[in-house]
Amino acid sequence: MKLDKVIAERKNKTVYRDGNLAIKVFSNDYSKADILNEACNQARVEDCGLNIPRVREVCKIKDKWAIATEYVEGVTLQQMMDEHPEKMDEYLNRFVDLQMEVHSKKVANLNKLKEKMQRKISATTLDATTRYELHTRLASLPEHDKVCHGDFVPSNVIITPDDKAYIIDWAHVTSGNASADVARTYLTFCLKGKQDIADKYLNLFCKKSDTAKQYVQKWLPIVAASQSVKGNEEEREFLLSWTNVVDYE
Repeated sequence: MKLDKVIAERKNKTVYRDGNLAIKVFSNDYSKADILNEACNQARVEDCGLNIPRVREVCKIKDKWAIATEYVEGVTLQQMMDEHPEKMDEYLNRFVDLQMEVHSKKVANLNKLKEKMQRKISATTLDATTRYELHTRLASLPEHDKVCHGDFVPSNVIITPDDKAYIIDWAHVTSGNASADVARTYLTFCLKGKQDIADKYLNLFCKKSDTAKQYVQKWLPIVAASQSVKGNEEEREFLLSWTNVVDYE
Protein backbone atom coordinates (compact mmCIF):
# COMPACT_ATOMS: atom_id res chain seq x y z
CA MET A 1 0.00 0.00 0.00
CA LYS A 2 1.26 3.46 -0.91
CA LEU A 3 0.98 6.16 1.74
CA ASP A 4 1.88 9.23 -0.29
CA LYS A 5 -1.51 10.93 -0.71
CA VAL A 6 -3.03 12.27 2.50
CA ILE A 7 -6.79 12.90 2.29
CA ALA A 8 -7.54 13.55 5.97
CA GLU A 9 -5.70 14.06 9.25
CA ARG A 10 -7.20 13.53 12.70
CA LYS A 11 -5.84 13.21 16.19
CA ASN A 12 -3.89 9.92 16.38
CA LYS A 13 -4.75 8.89 12.81
CA THR A 14 -4.09 9.82 9.18
CA VAL A 15 -6.12 8.73 6.15
CA TYR A 16 -4.40 8.10 2.82
CA ARG A 17 -5.68 7.23 -0.63
CA ASP A 18 -4.13 4.45 -2.66
CA GLY A 19 -6.13 3.88 -5.84
CA ASN A 20 -9.56 2.58 -4.86
CA LEU A 21 -8.63 2.26 -1.18
CA ALA A 22 -8.83 4.70 1.73
CA ILE A 23 -6.26 3.65 4.34
CA LYS A 24 -6.64 4.89 7.90
CA VAL A 25 -3.31 4.58 9.73
CA PHE A 26 -3.34 4.86 13.53
CA SER A 27 -0.58 6.18 15.78
CA ASN A 28 1.46 3.69 17.80
CA ASP A 29 -0.26 4.62 21.06
CA TYR A 30 -3.76 3.93 19.69
CA SER A 31 -5.51 0.98 21.33
CA LYS A 32 -5.26 -2.20 19.25
CA ALA A 33 -8.57 -3.35 20.74
CA ASP A 34 -10.28 -0.11 19.65
CA ILE A 35 -8.93 -0.45 16.10
CA LEU A 36 -10.12 -4.03 15.74
CA ASN A 37 -13.46 -3.10 17.30
CA GLU A 38 -13.89 -0.26 14.78
CA ALA A 39 -13.23 -2.55 11.83
CA CYS A 40 -15.53 -5.21 13.25
CA ASN A 41 -18.39 -2.77 13.88
CA GLN A 42 -18.11 -1.26 10.40
CA ALA A 43 -18.21 -4.75 8.91
CA ARG A 44 -21.36 -5.46 10.92
CA VAL A 45 -23.05 -2.32 9.58
CA GLU A 46 -22.11 -3.01 5.95
CA ASP A 47 -25.04 -5.31 5.20
CA CYS A 48 -27.88 -3.30 6.78
CA GLY A 49 -28.71 -1.41 3.58
CA LEU A 50 -26.83 1.86 4.09
CA ASN A 51 -24.31 3.28 1.61
CA ILE A 52 -21.01 2.93 3.46
CA PRO A 53 -17.47 2.03 2.36
CA ARG A 54 -16.75 -1.66 2.89
CA VAL A 55 -13.78 -2.83 4.94
CA ARG A 56 -11.16 -4.46 2.71
CA GLU A 57 -8.29 -5.18 5.08
CA VAL A 58 -6.95 -4.72 8.61
CA CYS A 59 -3.16 -4.83 8.69
CA LYS A 60 0.05 -3.34 10.07
CA ILE A 61 2.06 -0.86 8.01
CA LYS A 62 5.51 -0.07 9.41
CA ASP A 63 4.46 -1.19 12.89
CA LYS A 64 1.25 0.86 12.81
CA TRP A 65 -2.22 -0.64 12.60
CA ALA A 66 -4.33 0.34 9.62
CA ILE A 67 -7.84 -0.19 8.30
CA ALA A 68 -8.28 -0.17 4.52
CA THR A 69 -11.77 0.53 3.17
CA GLU A 70 -13.23 1.33 -0.22
CA TYR A 71 -12.41 4.86 -1.37
CA VAL A 72 -15.49 6.92 -2.18
CA GLU A 73 -15.01 9.63 -4.82
CA GLY A 74 -16.84 12.87 -4.09
CA VAL A 75 -17.07 15.89 -1.81
CA THR A 76 -18.28 16.06 1.76
CA LEU A 77 -21.58 17.64 2.66
CA GLN A 78 -19.57 20.03 4.85
CA GLN A 79 -17.64 21.24 1.80
CA MET A 80 -20.92 21.81 -0.03
CA MET A 81 -22.30 23.78 2.93
CA ASP A 82 -19.16 25.91 3.08
CA GLU A 83 -19.15 26.61 -0.65
CA HIS A 84 -22.90 27.22 -1.02
CA PRO A 85 -24.26 28.64 2.25
CA GLU A 86 -27.34 29.84 0.37
CA LYS A 87 -28.33 26.16 0.04
CA MET A 88 -27.97 25.41 3.77
CA ASP A 89 -31.66 24.56 4.24
CA GLU A 90 -31.54 22.09 1.36
CA TYR A 91 -28.37 20.48 2.67
CA LEU A 92 -29.67 20.26 6.24
CA ASN A 93 -32.82 18.54 5.00
CA ARG A 94 -30.76 15.92 3.24
CA PHE A 95 -28.47 15.58 6.26
CA VAL A 96 -31.41 14.93 8.60
CA ASP A 97 -33.00 12.47 6.15
CA LEU A 98 -29.74 10.49 6.06
CA GLN A 99 -29.47 10.41 9.83
CA MET A 100 -33.06 9.21 10.11
CA GLU A 101 -32.24 6.46 7.61
CA VAL A 102 -29.33 5.36 9.83
CA HIS A 103 -31.64 5.30 12.85
CA SER A 104 -34.14 3.13 10.96
CA LYS A 105 -31.62 0.26 10.93
CA LYS A 106 -30.88 -2.41 13.51
CA VAL A 107 -27.64 -4.38 13.59
CA ALA A 108 -26.87 -7.25 15.95
CA ASN A 109 -23.82 -7.32 18.23
CA LEU A 110 -22.96 -3.62 18.19
CA ASN A 111 -21.71 -2.03 21.40
CA LYS A 112 -24.56 -0.74 23.57
CA LEU A 113 -24.80 3.06 23.67
CA LYS A 114 -25.94 3.19 27.30
CA GLU A 115 -23.10 0.95 28.50
CA LYS A 116 -20.55 3.07 26.65
CA MET A 117 -21.90 6.28 28.16
CA GLN A 118 -21.95 4.80 31.67
CA ARG A 119 -18.22 4.07 31.33
CA LYS A 120 -17.51 7.51 29.90
CA ILE A 121 -19.38 9.34 32.67
CA SER A 122 -17.42 7.36 35.27
CA ALA A 123 -14.18 8.46 33.58
CA THR A 124 -14.95 12.20 33.67
CA THR A 125 -13.44 14.75 36.05
CA LEU A 126 -16.90 15.67 37.33
CA ASP A 127 -17.61 15.48 41.07
CA ALA A 128 -19.34 12.43 42.51
CA THR A 129 -22.71 14.18 42.93
CA THR A 130 -22.85 15.27 39.29
CA ARG A 131 -21.75 11.83 38.11
CA TYR A 132 -24.52 10.26 40.21
CA GLU A 133 -27.11 12.62 38.69
CA LEU A 134 -25.93 11.80 35.18
CA HIS A 135 -25.89 8.03 35.80
CA THR A 136 -29.40 8.28 37.26
CA ARG A 137 -30.67 10.32 34.29
CA LEU A 138 -29.12 7.87 31.84
CA ALA A 139 -30.66 4.86 33.59
CA SER A 140 -34.11 6.47 33.43
CA LEU A 141 -34.08 7.01 29.66
CA PRO A 142 -35.53 4.38 27.29
CA GLU A 143 -33.26 1.64 25.99
CA HIS A 144 -33.56 1.37 22.20
CA ASP A 145 -31.63 -0.72 19.66
CA LYS A 146 -31.33 1.67 16.72
CA VAL A 147 -28.06 2.14 14.85
CA CYS A 148 -26.42 5.32 16.20
CA HIS A 149 -23.48 6.58 14.15
CA GLY A 150 -21.88 8.41 17.08
CA ASP A 151 -20.28 11.18 15.03
CA PHE A 152 -22.89 12.06 12.44
CA VAL A 153 -21.62 15.38 11.06
CA PRO A 154 -21.61 16.84 7.52
CA SER A 155 -17.90 16.06 7.07
CA ASN A 156 -18.72 12.36 7.44
CA VAL A 157 -21.16 12.41 4.52
CA ILE A 158 -19.68 12.13 1.02
CA ILE A 159 -21.75 13.04 -2.03
CA THR A 160 -20.55 11.26 -5.16
CA PRO A 161 -20.54 12.79 -8.67
CA ASP A 162 -23.81 10.93 -9.39
CA ASP A 163 -25.36 12.48 -6.24
CA LYS A 164 -25.31 9.35 -4.10
CA ALA A 165 -24.64 9.87 -0.38
CA TYR A 166 -22.15 7.69 1.50
CA ILE A 167 -21.66 7.79 5.27
CA ILE A 168 -18.09 7.30 6.51
CA ASP A 169 -16.18 7.01 9.82
CA TRP A 170 -18.05 4.38 11.83
CA ALA A 171 -15.55 4.33 14.71
CA HIS A 172 -18.16 5.31 17.30
CA VAL A 173 -21.20 3.35 16.10
CA THR A 174 -23.41 1.83 18.80
CA SER A 175 -26.86 0.40 19.24
CA GLY A 176 -29.17 2.58 21.27
CA ASN A 177 -31.42 5.62 21.50
CA ALA A 178 -31.47 7.83 18.40
CA SER A 179 -31.98 10.99 20.46
CA ALA A 180 -28.52 10.51 21.99
CA ASP A 181 -27.08 10.48 18.47
CA VAL A 182 -28.98 13.69 17.68
CA ALA A 183 -27.70 15.32 20.87
CA ARG A 184 -24.14 14.42 19.82
CA THR A 185 -24.61 16.05 16.40
CA TYR A 186 -26.18 19.13 18.00
CA LEU A 187 -23.27 19.55 20.42
CA THR A 188 -20.75 19.16 17.59
CA PHE A 189 -22.34 22.07 15.71
CA CYS A 190 -22.21 24.10 18.94
CA LEU A 191 -18.56 23.18 19.51
CA LYS A 192 -17.73 24.62 16.11
CA GLY A 193 -19.45 27.91 17.01
CA LYS A 194 -22.44 27.21 14.77
CA GLN A 195 -25.24 27.71 17.27
CA ASP A 196 -27.68 28.95 14.62
CA ILE A 197 -27.15 25.85 12.47
CA ALA A 198 -27.31 23.64 15.56
CA ASP A 199 -30.73 25.04 16.49
CA LYS A 200 -32.00 24.80 12.93
CA TYR A 201 -30.77 21.21 12.71
CA LEU A 202 -32.44 20.21 15.98
CA ASN A 203 -35.74 21.85 15.07
CA LEU A 204 -35.70 20.16 11.67
CA PHE A 205 -34.87 16.72 13.05
CA CYS A 206 -37.58 16.92 15.70
CA LYS A 207 -40.15 18.02 13.12
CA LYS A 208 -39.27 15.36 10.57
CA SER A 209 -39.05 12.53 13.11
CA ASP A 210 -41.94 13.72 15.29
CA THR A 211 -39.62 13.79 18.32
CA ALA A 212 -40.18 16.19 21.21
CA LYS A 213 -37.27 18.61 21.50
CA GLN A 214 -37.37 18.21 25.28
CA TYR A 215 -36.65 14.51 24.84
CA VAL A 216 -33.44 15.20 22.91
CA GLN A 217 -32.48 17.88 25.44
CA LYS A 218 -32.63 15.28 28.23
CA TRP A 219 -29.68 13.60 26.54
CA LEU A 220 -27.54 16.74 26.22
CA PRO A 221 -25.89 16.64 29.70
CA ILE A 222 -25.21 12.90 29.34
CA VAL A 223 -23.70 13.15 25.87
CA ALA A 224 -21.69 16.26 26.81
CA ALA A 225 -20.22 14.46 29.83
CA SER A 226 -19.35 11.36 27.82
CA GLN A 227 -17.65 13.46 25.14
CA SER A 228 -15.68 15.51 27.67
CA VAL A 229 -13.25 12.68 28.37
CA LYS A 230 -11.53 13.30 25.05
CA GLY A 231 -10.50 16.36 23.07
CA ASN A 232 -8.56 19.46 24.08
CA GLU A 233 -8.99 21.51 27.25
CA GLU A 234 -11.12 24.16 25.55
CA GLU A 235 -13.55 21.54 24.26
CA ARG A 236 -13.71 19.84 27.65
CA GLU A 237 -14.59 23.09 29.39
CA PHE A 238 -17.33 23.80 26.85
CA LEU A 239 -18.80 20.31 27.14
CA LEU A 240 -18.66 20.26 30.93
CA SER A 241 -20.68 23.48 30.95
CA TRP A 242 -23.58 21.43 29.53
CA THR A 243 -23.53 18.72 32.19
CA ASN A 244 -25.89 20.25 34.77
CA VAL A 245 -28.98 18.05 34.52
CA VAL A 246 -31.08 20.64 36.38
CA ASP A 247 -30.78 23.00 33.40
CA TYR A 248 -32.83 20.60 31.26
CA GLU A 249 -35.60 19.65 33.69
